Amino acid sequence: MIKLRWSTFVVKDLVRYDLSQDRIPEFWYNILPDLPESLPEPKDATGKSFETLKIVLPTKVLEYEFSQERFIKIPEELLERYLQVGRPTPIIRAKRLEEKFDNVLKIYMKMESYTYTGSHKINSALAHVYYAKNDNAKFVSTETGAGQWGSAVSLASALFKMKAYVFMVRTSYYAKPYRKYLMMMYGANVNPSPSELTDFGRELLLKDPNHPGSLGIAISEAVKYAMDNGGKYVVGSVVNSDIMFKTIAGMEAKLQMEEIGEDPDYIIGVVGGGSNYAALAYPFLGEELRKGKVRRKYIASGSTEVPKMTKGIYKYDFPDTAMILPQLKMYTIGSDFIPPPIYAGGLRYHAVAPTLSLLMNKGIVEARDYSQEETFKWAKMFAETEGYIPAPETAHALPILGEIAENAKRNKEKKTVLISFSGHGLLDLGNYADVLGFDKK
Repeated sequence: MIKLRWSTFVVKDLVRYDLSQDRIPEFWYNILPDLPESLPEPKDATGKSFETLKIVLPTKVLEYEFSQERFIKIPEELLERYLQVGRPTPIIRAKRLEEKFDNVLKIYMKMESYTYTGSHKINSALAHVYYAKNDNAKFVSTETGAGQWGSAVSLASALFKMKAYVFMVRTSYYAKPYRKYLMMMYGANVNPSPSELTDFGRELLLKDPNHPGSLGIAISEAVKYAMDNGGKYVVGSVVNSDIMFKTIAGMEAKLQMEEIGEDPDYIIGVVGGGSNYAALAYPFLGEELRKGKVRRKYIASGSTEVPKMTKGIYKYDFPDTAMILPQLKMYTIGSDFIPPPIYAGGLRYHAVAPTLSLLMNKGIVEARDYSQEETFKWAKMFAETEGYIPAPETAHALPILGEIAENAKRNKEKKTVLISFSGHGLLDLGNYADVLGFDKK
């Protein structure tokens, strides 16, 4: 008979760093008071957009959008939901990947893919839906590209017993059926955008029945549907309140890195609208801005197919295609831009969050863009090395590691990198198979 006993295996170097649930951060971080200059105010170009915001956004969300309070207390009911969906998330050290880079890097990954919906999106979805419910909204509506945000809003709505209407970019609706099914499992009403549910959608479909859609169009439809039917619109990225809600990830990461005894030289991540990267980076960056000196390198990546960071113009533009919402000053390639049907649907948005745009314009945050083909090769290498499959969006940050490693080798240095691992790719395997040609082998 085998007698079971505790293992005598001695762990030399930890690869997983957890934060206990009783140490979950109780405050969100708001970067507005720490920016190097005041954020340019929104513009009401139509004369109606500010009133639209008052109607469609939850009251507290609109209040937080312009708040100058640095740390904002998280309601206890929300903290309970955060714990329910998998927070705090671990930091994983990518030791096998470090070996592939000849150990010139220490790579720490903040694993937002460990949440129940598989991405960072749930961090703000819970807050938006919570505040919508407090306003006694009939339902919530939102847009989604790749489906992670739609999935998060759908789960948050289920947990707070609300109905969700999701307008999913038409290309993704058909290319990513499992994301659609996940939303439906949570009880959401999911519609390909452009849709038949709004005048704007019907108009676009009349001109082109096979319109591929865009996030700008889906935003317009979600806003219009909420306005016309007594709901509240929940915004999934770009705006400061959404970034602030997501900073719980960065607040956790600061505690974890301090416990590990590491201070990252680089903080990297991918940008769709900017909330994923900013949520991790801002608690670190804000501390540096308050001290008056930024030591770390902050690098954000995107898609060459939608090059808003590297080829966009820093100007006022509409966040939605129908020009319903106020104009924001941000890096943009135009609200009427129709992106190619790349599989990283979360990167197809035309603009960058205003706070992140300002920091990029000041040279505090650097930008990179990588193609879908190059990125997917990095994703496959990462999967073979670390065993984890990143979301197509998340994979766009991986080539930055190659650049950092080359510089470290050239300068004979060793660098520490913290990366926002924003989501897993287990529901995107068909997309990977298509681009990497698995069915042809």
